[in-house]
Amino acid sequence: MVYLNGNFIQKDKAYISIMDRGFLFGDGVYEVFPVYGNIILGLEPHLNRLQDGLDAINIKNPHSKNEWINLINKIITLNDKNSNQAIYLQISRGCDENRKHTYGQLKPTIYIQSSGIEQRDKNDLLKGKSAITREDIRWLKSNTKATSLLANTLYAQEAKECNSEEAILYRDGIVTEASSSNVFIVKDDCLYTHPKGPNILPGITRDVAIQCAKDLGIEVREEKFTKEQLMQADEVWISSSTREILPITRVDGVSISNGHSGPFWSSVYDQYQTLKS
Repeated sequence: MVYLNGNFIQKDKAYISIMDRGFLFGDGVYEVFPVYGNIILGLEPHLNRLQDGLDAINIKNPHSKNEWINLINKIITLNDKNSNQAIYLQISRGCDENRKHTYGQLKPTIYIQSSGIEQRDKNDLLKGKSAITREDIRWLKSNTKATSLLANTLYAQEAKECNSEEAILYRDGIVTEASSSNVFIVKDDCLYTHPKGPNILPGITRDVAIQCAKDLGIEVREEKFTKEQLMQADEVWISSSTREILPITRVDGVSISNGHSGPFWSSVYDQYQTLKS
């Protein structure tokens, strides 16, 4: 079951107009809420980021926070409420009478669906994942979680075709983020990640990972680091709502440190798991 513009309906019965600006222009924003049983992890920060995205592209929020929470909980209940779910929520600017770049006052299109979150075994994750690196050519408002994700999807597909988990991006030699996740490195017992700003999405899981590290007494620096520093790191991780926190042990075919996930990742991963119950 999905939600579309006021109705809970079967997914194969959900249709939008060809005049919807989300379809024509990618004119909208979205959020993904990770759900473990009946726990929506990071609910408030996700709703706050949704509001930030709407403000950034000048769409009036069609619902209050409580209304969003009720809709999300309804979708969780209509699907398997005892399983781990990723709740995808999208708001486009809505439909116009014709295709044109400018817009007036339109009624937003709202879509919500649930899909499963893949369960990953830590023993398998200890082997680590691989990544490729690519130059970051995206627009300079990557901190807006917009639905226009062409560059990101092309990077992700290229990583898939290279049998890699992710494409790690860099701009002017500085690592920004990955195609659909944030990037961390560990060097000399300190955890680094790119500071918030227009070049990265302010990941909710990123913030949770930082807090987990701080709770464990790990030094954290939100500072820029280079591709060269990435390749010379003691550990490399990525984080996202559906991936959680994954170790990257090979980048562009080169082993990171000894080619195995490290102790800092293991500790932060375990700390993160305690938040799900």
